[in-house]
Amino acid sequence: MSKQPVIDLVELGFPWEGLDPFIFTVHHVDAYPAGNESLGPTDSLSGRQLGADFSYLNGWSMYHGDVVPGFPQHPHRGFETVTVVRRGYVDHSDSLGATARYGEGDVQWLTTGTGIMHAEMFPLINPEGPNPLELFQIWLNLPPESKLVPAYFGMLWGEDIPTIFPAPGVGVDVIAGAIDDNRPPSPPPDSWASRSDSHLAIWLIRLAPGAMWQLPLAPSAVNRMLHCFEGDDVRIGPARIGAKVGARLEPDTGTTIENRGGPAEMLLLQGRPIGAPVFQLGPFVMNSAEELQTAVSDYHRTQFGGWPWSRRDPVHDRIEGRFAIHADGKVEQRDLLPAS
Repeated sequence: MSKQPVIDLVELGFPWEGLDPFIFTVHHVDAYPAGNESLGPTDSLSGRQLGADFSYLNGWSMYHGDVVPGFPQHPHRGFETVTVVRRGYVDHSDSLGATARYGEGDVQWLTTGTGIMHAEMFPLINPEGPNPLELFQIWLNLPPESKLVPAYFGMLWGEDIPTIFPAPGVGVDVIAGAIDDNRPPSPPPDSWASRSDSHLAIWLIRLAPGAMWQLPLAPSAVNRMLHCFEGDDVRIGPARIGAKVGARLEPDTGTTIENRGGPAEMLLLQGRPIGAPVFQLGPFVMNSAEELQTAVSDYHRTQFGGWPWSRRDPVHDRIEGRFAIHADGKVEQRDLLPAS
């Protein structure tokens, strides 16, 4: 008897539950208004719990920001953040001294390793409005031997990420994990994704109405999850899924995705499981309770190198384009001005 392509279906909450080696994924979609002189919203902030605003009041949240939306200075240890920005911009600053503005298809890949503090702010650079933002942040675990590697800031610029069209009406952004000869930029050196035997993949998939695509095969030991975040009638074998549904798939079975409804979009995450215990306490992800206690103690003792910036929520000038200044001083400049 042949395998069915779908192992099980899950509802996508907030955050989306991950399969080893992924911890979880969050999908932020905010319809921000025009930006003021501080690059925060021109609209009133009354009625919001500033510092912890996840209300989506009027279609947007301030998150932990109180002037500019986003996530001011906070620590991490023991895993990686992969931030995929589809619309809008993020201003990054960290305790390594790295800083950047990225967005509109760019990906920032941060190995937190032994410890880092960073800020992720969402500057509203259009003074006339609107300032839409859409991003995914994926938490990817590190294996035990890499938990305490040096922290590493990396950028994958949108221009360098392959977009392929493997079938009529199908588009795929290949962020990690090659498809045929289409290879994305390299992940950080200590990432689980840097090991060829991890078979790690991050693909953004778009299917027009009536389109279908058979996923490439992967080894049976790989975990593969397809997260549908837009669509109303997507078929995978006999299973029907739509927005806010995830499908755990058999990686070594010929799996055809068919879109019988409106435009559909999906995020595919796959990888060989690390198979180590996961102990999480907020921004720290380790392998034991003792390691978590050490992480908290080290953070209070060292502040993971301290904070070299003058404010908890740094943002760049409105006229800055996409750029990165790495911890070693390397500068990358992509745009002279942001897209309007």
